[in-house]
Amino acid sequence: MEQIFFYIFSILAIISAVMVVSVRNAVHSAFYLIVCFLQVAAIFILLRAPFLAAVQVFVYVGAVMVLFLFAVMVLDIGKEQFKEHLHTQAIPAIVTVIALFATMGYLVSQGRITVPLGKFTEEALSKNTEVIGKSLFTQYIFPFEVVSLLLLIALVGAIVLVLKEKKGKQA
Repeated sequence: MEQIFFYIFSILAIISAVMVVSVRNAVHSAFYLIVCFLQVAAIFILLRAPFLAAVQVFVYVGAVMVLFLFAVMVLDIGKEQFKEHLHTQAIPAIVTVIALFATMGYLVSQGRITVPLGKFTEEALSKNTEVIGKSLFTQYIFPFEVVSLLLLIALVGAIVLVLKEKKGKQA
């Protein structure tokens, strides 16, 4: 039963990810990105990682998408005119997607691709968050700090760009 849900969630995540880059409207693109993030959170639930699923929902669906929509509204991206969303690559893209799904369907039906079901104990599940926290702040502290510094720089840069643009419009 878990395999069926895994395939449903993964197919929906792939479809919504393709829609993120192929729709014309930036707000619709953000909506499809939210759908993709929720599918990834559902896959984390299937992997018995509820902490990662909650972080996925709170951080990405909550904070990042609100920030993205705020940036879309501030920058007024919707006024730009797009000629075509896939240009001359529409037919090869459709053929490639159909071939990918046909190949995956064949491999799944033959049993060559399966989702391994883990044997998790209650103790391992209850210590999931503790193990992630310890490894994040001991073994991976340097990458964690680098990412936080990059996010801070991006935030300051976005604020500077918006302030420059607003100052230019007022003059």
